[in-house]
Amino acid sequence: MSDLTHFDATGNAHMVDVSEKAVTSRVATAVGFVRMAPETLAMIVQERAKKGDVLGVARLAGIMGAKETSSLIPLCHPLPIAKVAVELTPDAELPGVRIEATVKTTGQTGVEMEALTAVATAALTVYDMVKAVDKEMEIGGVRVTLKDGGKSGRFEAK
Repeated sequence: MSDLTHFDATGNAHMVDVSEKAVTSRVATAVGFVRMAPETLAMIVQERAKKGDVLGVARLAGIMGAKETSSLIPLCHPLPIAKVAVELTPDAELPGVRIEATVKTTGQTGVEMEALTAVATAALTVYDMVKAVDKEMEIGGVRVTLKDGGKSGRFEAK
């Protein structure tokens, strides 16, 4: 367990001490999707969902999710988030909605968890808003595609 920073020498979970880390600009991007029936996607695109503007509400939910990450994930540090951008793109080929979230901060630890939480929260909101008409939707592909800043430098998914 010595390679995992969220565990101490005896294997107990603990919050990582970032007090000695340099304050740097940090950014992370995550992606995911909600696969659904073509008819459900059409309903979303045509704004016919009974609960309202699915993509608009999901975008706001994703932003809120990023801001609440440290309340949801036990060992995440609360961070001063400078920017959260959440894009939801209808994709007829999927069929469904592709989601991308980018989070920025200046701090002592990265924002990968915030970007992942933004995507997951947006995806869950899409599901919630149209589950009455499509119970077979699938949420998937949630992953970090970009992380930059801090000691470990830049990561870009292949």
